[in-house]
Amino acid sequence: MEKTILLVLLCFILIVSMAQGVVLGESKAVEKWFYKLPHAKQMVTKFRFYFHDIVSGKNPTAVQIAQSNMTAKSPTAFGFVTMIDDPLTVGPEPNSTIVGRAQGIYGSADQNEVALLMTLNFVFTTGKYNGSTLSVLGRNPVFHQHREMPIVGGSGVFRLAQGIAAAKTYSLNTTNGDAIVEYNVIVLHYHDILLEVLYMLIMKLWGIISFCILLQQNFLKMVIRFWTPLT
Repeated sequence: MEKTILLVLLCFILIVSMAQGVVLGESKAVEKWFYKLPHAKQMVTKFRFYFHDIVSGKNPTAVQIAQSNMTAKSPTAFGFVTMIDDPLTVGPEPNSTIVGRAQGIYGSADQNEVALLMTLNFVFTTGKYNGSTLSVLGRNPVFHQHREMPIVGGSGVFRLAQGIAAAKTYSLNTTNGDAIVEYNVIVLHYHDILLEVLYMLIMKLWGIISFCILLQQNFLKMVIRFWTPLT
C-alpha cells in the first residue's frame, strides 16, 4: 500500500512539473501554443486585489530612482520616477494574504495635475495563475476617484491578454506617502482547454491520494484495535 501511494505521489509531482513547464513557457511550449491559437477559446477573467505602495520605513517597496531639475519646484512633482515591487493582497490589511507583486515603474508625467505614467507587471505568485503576469501601461490621475488603465499583454496563462485595470484609492497616508489602492481587473485572454483539464485531473488525483492515505491510516487503527485484545 505504501509503495503504491509513493508511486502515485511521484506521478503527481511529475505531472505538476510538466504543467508548470507549459504555463511558464518553455520556448517549444510557447511555439506549440501559438500553433493552436486559431482553435483556442477566449474567456473573461476578473480579479480584485489591493496594491500596497510603501514609500516609508526601513523596507519600502517603492523607491524614487530619478527626478528632473524642475521636479522640486513643480506643483505636480513633474519628472520624478519611482521603481516598485509592491505586494498585491486579497484584502486591504497589511497582513492580508499576498497573491502577487506589482513590479515596474511609475513617474509624474503631467504638469497640470498629479497624473502618473504606469508601466508595470502584475506578477501572480499563488494558485493556478502562479508565474503568470499581466502588463499594464497607462495614465493614472491619482486624485481621481476612479481611474482606468489598459492591460496591454501578459504571459503564461495570460498570453496576448487585453483588458482594463480599474484603480480606486482605498487609503492614503498624507504624512508618509504610503498608499493602498483597490484594483478591479477584467481581462480577456485565451483559454487552454487541455491545460485546464490537466489541472482538474491533478486536483482529482491529489484528492484520491489524500483519501488513500486516510483510508490506510484508519485501516491500521482498526487492525491495532482488533489485534490488541487478542494479544
